[in-house]
Amino acid sequence: MCRTPEARQTRRAHRTRRILRLTGTGAAALLALSACSSSDSSGSDSSSASDASASKKPTGTVTVFAAASLKESFTTLGKEFEKEHPGTKVSFNFGGSDSLAAGITSGAPADVFAAASPKTMALVTDKQGTAEAPVTFVRNQLEIATLPGNPDKVSSLKDLTTSGLKVVLCDKTVPCGAAAQKALDAAGLKLTPVSYEQDVKSALTKVELKEADAAVVYRTDVRAAGSKVAGVEFPESAKAVNDYPIALLKNARNTTAAKAFITLVRSEEGQKVLTGAGFLKP
Repeated sequence: MCRTPEARQTRRAHRTRRILRLTGTGAAALLALSACSSSDSSGSDSSSASDASASKKPTGTVTVFAAASLKESFTTLGKEFEKEHPGTKVSFNFGGSDSLAAGITSGAPADVFAAASPKTMALVTDKQGTAEAPVTFVRNQLEIATLPGNPDKVSSLKDLTTSGLKVVLCDKTVPCGAAAQKALDAAGLKLTPVSYEQDVKSALTKVELKEADAAVVYRTDVRAAGSKVAGVEFPESAKAVNDYPIALLKNARNTTAAKAFITLVRSEEGQKVLTGAGFLKP
């Protein structure tokens, strides 16, 4: 079939417009694919950064303020932590929970606080000193520590009121002292000790040095003292069990290591060490 020059020119114009339309569609598709690819790549980068942050390994020194009764257990866990995380060091400050709390709220550098009671932990949380809500990780119960062999034949809390018996208690402001007072109240007893000590280890030491005949301390401390003292359980202690909370502090300088240490304390491995020392599970 023979076409005129005008018909051929019209056909070429139609074909050109169709090609341009197809080209524009392809370009738009390519732009859309490019945008998706860019978005996916950005998401992947963000995810990778998040994963890298999550897998950041603990390094450096982590400072832990802990109740005196945790000394033996936490020292063991500190060594285990350093072994599991080469390049780290756990620095402990053990003492009466109220004194430790006062230090923290006054600006003492610390990453983790493990208290012997929720009341002393509240001294820190009330001033918004923790980065996360405290969690109870163990509990502890009172016991009477006497001289080796229990020469005074102490068999109950009431026996501590015997005239001439030198008894030591923790100060009422610290958890072990508050718990002892609670037990005495439950038994309807009044006791005037020869001294009030600022932490449970100080109270126990008085008996170990034979400066006192007996002291009301934690069962964990009696166990840690071994043959240096004898332990006497008493039923009223069940009414004065202390919960031990632990928390990451708001001004922690080594958050990564602090979180890792708290994880160890709450882990099955950590609980095994703590219950082996006489602590009760939360």
